[in-house]
Amino acid sequence: MKNSPSPCRARDLGITPGILPTGVNNTITDVAGVTVGNFTLVQDDDIRTGATAILPHPGNIFQDKVPAGLVVGNGYGKLMGATQVVELGEIETPVLLTNTLAVPRAADAILDWTLSQPGNENCQSVNPFVGETNDGFLNNIRKRVLTPMQFLTAINNAKAGYVEEGSIGAGTGTVAFGWKGGIGSSSRKLPESLGGFNLGVLVQTNFGGILQIDGKKVGLSLGQYYLKEALNDQSADGSIMIVIATDAPLSDRNLTRLARRSFAGLARTGASLTDGSGDYSLAFSTAPEVRRTPARRRQVHSFPEVPNSGMSPLFQAVIEATEEAILNSLFMSTSMNGFQGTIQGLPLERVRNLLEQKDQ
Repeated sequence: MKNSPSPCRARDLGITPGILPTGVNNTITDVAGVTVGNFTLVQDDDIRTGATAILPHPGNIFQDKVPAGLVVGNGYGKLMGATQVVELGEIETPVLLTNTLAVPRAADAILDWTLSQPGNENCQSVNPFVGETNDGFLNNIRKRVLTPMQFLTAINNAKAGYVEEGSIGAGTGTVAFGWKGGIGSSSRKLPESLGGFNLGVLVQTNFGGILQIDGKKVGLSLGQYYLKEALNDQSADGSIMIVIATDAPLSDRNLTRLARRSFAGLARTGASLTDGSGDYSLAFSTAPEVRRTPARRRQVHSFPEVPNSGMSPLFQAVIEATEEAILNSLFMSTSMNGFQGTIQGLPLERVRNLLEQKDQ
């Protein structure tokens, strides 16, 4: 392991979940065409919030919809656009992540953006997809300071390549495992013999449990975990949004299966998926041959897709990438003071020492 710079990504400390290789950037943007943008708002002593946008491709998403699957691990959330995704198996807008009370304004921004796209002049129905977690400890969420224009900034800032992580965008004010959470990302690339497909994950972490890293009970060793000292008030409630992109040509049915497997990666980190946690996973395919274009929506058509028997390597990829993305969200965040107090960043030097111990 390297000396532990702070903040750093999990791999900087020698933590390499799974067996599959990562993509070039080890982020969701390793899936060609996917872009990510953020808007971060930190002001005064009580505003710590923002927005993160994920765009499946650079074209007109409403016209060239992408197949998608959605899975609910625990439904204590305010996810907008869910029912149409489940019904039709597709998304037609950028994906926006933000805080709980900002969901309507985020949706308003998506409407403005979609209706303004050339070719959408006759559009009279749009299904905005907005996910959220509650950042109300560090952020004075009731002030509802975010505006549609700021959400548009996140969408318009979206770019390929490097993805900012930690206390950025929708992860600015979030908390995970009692430490500072945030935005994290990771990717995997299958070998050519298994299709050569790319898969990337981006997470917004704001949940609790008993942190495990590389199979070691780090939360227990550091003395911060859910149900410590026989049901004290160390809550594990919160939420996580998991967004999965792949260039594998998948049906919405198999994308739903893929999204379901991401919760195995969440479980590996020690999440408790408690009663008050909103745990959601959205998976979409960017493969041009499976997009729902206007021509394909008007006629019977067929397209190539990965068969059921070819899905298991992608299942492994999404489990590994989800686990690593969550760790990156923690490792790239630092201590933050906000509305109701201070949340410490994960103590990386102590984590490194724990991981280096043989019997932990």
